[in-house]
Amino acid sequence: MPMRQHQLASALALVLSSGVLALALPGTARAQDSVSGEAASDKAAVLDSIIVTAQSREQQLQDVPIALQVVNDALIEEVAAEDLGDLDSFVPGLVVDSLQPTQSSIALRGISTDDFGIGTDPAVGVYIDGVYAGRGGGMLLPFTDVERIEVLKGPQGTLFGRNTAAGAISIVTRSPADEVEARARLRVGNYGKRYFETMVNVPTGEDAALRLSALVNHSDGWLRDAATGEDLGGEDTWATRAAFKLGLGDNTSAVLSWDHESLDQNARPTTGIVPLPPAPGRPAVPLDPLDYLDPRKVDTFNDLVDNDEWRTFDGVNLIVDHAFTWGHLTSTSAWRQYDAINHTEEDGTNRVNLYIDSENTESNESVYQEFKFNGSSARLDWVAGVSYFAEDSDQTSEVNTLTDAVDTAVFNLGLAATPDGTLFNFFTQVAQANGIPVSLLGHQWNEKFVNTLSTKSYAAFGDVIWHANDKLNLTFGLRYTRDEKRFSWFNDQRDAPTLDAALDQLEAIGFFQLVGVPREAFVFDLAFIDPPAMLNKGRLNGDRKSWSDFSPRFVVDYHFNDRSMVYASLAKGYKAGGYNALQIGSSFDNEDVWNVEAGIKQAFPDWRLQYNASVFHYVYSNRQSVRLDSSTVIPRFVVDTGDLQAWGLEFDTRWQATDAFVLDFNAAFIDSEFKDYTGIGGNDLSGQPTGEPYFSAAAGASYRWQLGDAGDLRLSARHTYRGATRCNDESQTQTTCGTSPALDQGEAQSRTDLRLGWSSASGRLGMAVYGHNLADNRYVTGLNTYGKDAFGTVGATVSEPRTYGFEVTLQY
Repeated sequence: MPMRQHQLASALALVLSSGVLALALPGTARAQDSVSGEAASDKAAVLDSIIVTAQSREQQLQDVPIALQVVNDALIEEVAAEDLGDLDSFVPGLVVDSLQPTQSSIALRGISTDDFGIGTDPAVGVYIDGVYAGRGGGMLLPFTDVERIEVLKGPQGTLFGRNTAAGAISIVTRSPADEVEARARLRVGNYGKRYFETMVNVPTGEDAALRLSALVNHSDGWLRDAATGEDLGGEDTWATRAAFKLGLGDNTSAVLSWDHESLDQNARPTTGIVPLPPAPGRPAVPLDPLDYLDPRKVDTFNDLVDNDEWRTFDGVNLIVDHAFTWGHLTSTSAWRQYDAINHTEEDGTNRVNLYIDSENTESNESVYQEFKFNGSSARLDWVAGVSYFAEDSDQTSEVNTLTDAVDTAVFNLGLAATPDGTLFNFFTQVAQANGIPVSLLGHQWNEKFVNTLSTKSYAAFGDVIWHANDKLNLTFGLRYTRDEKRFSWFNDQRDAPTLDAALDQLEAIGFFQLVGVPREAFVFDLAFIDPPAMLNKGRLNGDRKSWSDFSPRFVVDYHFNDRSMVYASLAKGYKAGGYNALQIGSSFDNEDVWNVEAGIKQAFPDWRLQYNASVFHYVYSNRQSVRLDSSTVIPRFVVDTGDLQAWGLEFDTRWQATDAFVLDFNAAFIDSEFKDYTGIGGNDLSGQPTGEPYFSAAAGASYRWQLGDAGDLRLSARHTYRGATRCNDESQTQTTCGTSPALDQGEAQSRTDLRLGWSSASGRLGMAVYGHNLADNRYVTGLNTYGKDAFGTVGATVSEPRTYGFEVTLQY
């Protein structure tokens, strides 16, 4: 066999054989056949208490034949997680870019969507109580009263539908309960951290309850402007959730919920890494990456106009469940709407002649309706349903600068045949030398792309588990999806009102005739100058396309006994086709992922140990990404198409060593490479790595001291590791690794967290101290290279330093 197939076959044999051998280990038979009575029951409860809905039905975690990791509320509390971005390092294979919560992205098993435009959908679907959360702008919301998070690895096209080519993340919130509950938590920490959350649950009738929760989160940010001393970055958001549960007779129940979030904080900070000559000097271009500075060791300067990132979000869900004699009918209705803006300083300086920023404005409204039927018999366990999703979205992508900085670009690119190589500065001096009090400097300059999207998606699905006998189950699922999209592009000439007013004054007195330069020489574009944009300035363009897909899955699982199972599956993931928001007329087709997987899940109640292992191989066809092409005079965003493939291993285990001591470990290995791909730089990258690291892992340990009437004391420690980026021939061009020795970009990353918590004997009072990233490891997470050639500037972003704090919790 070829080497890759041989490696996959060997790994599969290793996983399955280790499970079969484990079945014969001393004590295993006793765990299943000899242990009886209350002790065995208690141990089983410790190991198998997690109920999940990954297959659209309630099941024990260990019975689900899917590579699945559950993050429960205990882990969320232990690491003080406030959104998905705080959890990815604890789930190997998952990467969440949460630097800008209004423009986030998620990767799973090396698959992500490299695009910020509304024309492209994510490859990892996020679902909140079964409702699709949509695209990046509304995907990363603060946790409010979350019960658990199920991370399903591998394509989930059959069970979850579109845009789950890499997997799905299902967030499950707590439902109103029939008892009075109340909780309040206050957390304070360094860098001005102040976090407060509260929850109240009140029964309102014989079969009705209301649950209210809210949070406020603020921090000053861990960077300061070296010139002004002002805080940079930071957090400032509040959110609330209300859920009302009502019984409508013996067989019907309804849950109505409303979520609201208001985020209003500073934009993400950027640190300039290009050595600057004394002002008003300009950096010499082309830049030499060997001269880059380490952003962790230099001052940060910021002069971003409208330094903010904000979002308002509202969502309403209605879930109605009715029980028939043959099963259940569940109706899920949802409406979601958000408006968001974020700014990014691209240059990382505070000089007007180098100033450039980008701005993204987005508005999105969606509705979702699903009818799901499920039932079971002695031999069959089935789910079927239909769904409808509609979305309307608007996006404006802007580049903002000043005429002083435009002069820098004109000079660096050699676009002006004037004695000093500038345009606005030179003719300002000419005008003022002739007694004309007009300046062409200091004027704001804006270029923008405006897009609209209207999406309608229809789906019908079914999934049947056939219990062939007491040990063998066969599953077949199929989903049909049809996506319809209508998209538009509009790009006008640059907008500079005060500059145009100054040009009008000069034109009125005949200045342009005097100097022999037409007024039109001062009206041009810098950012959006690819041929389609130049041919369509001021013209609205649109397109409409539809795509259809069948997404099947086949699963066979065999249970040796109540605590041991092996499974194998073949599944397809599907991501809808779409459009490049910044390239007029550019569209792309569906993306498909075929994934074959095998695994084992096993528990040893005698030892209070359980583990899961899986091996997988997938082929991702027609993967679309939008990349910055720096080969042109002005960088432009282009659609990039290619195929990739990967194989990997995943393993997780949990050991309750004693009643007080718990260990857990999760790890993932993946070998991801391009199958058929030519990069935008013209390099044939087929057979080269995609950049995904080989290895990632997370380990945790906790110990609890019972202090009798004094309560309990619990110490927990967690360590995470993500391997180095695997570079290819275009990694340096795409600034993913190997860019400069000073940056160590793409290096392996690790983090260690520690928490010591005390709870009273009654459980009503709790206090804790915690520290995150104790070793104070900081990594370069990205480069802003949009102004690299034209302005001679590059900005860098860096991960958070060590943080620590104290929290107190009251609950009833």
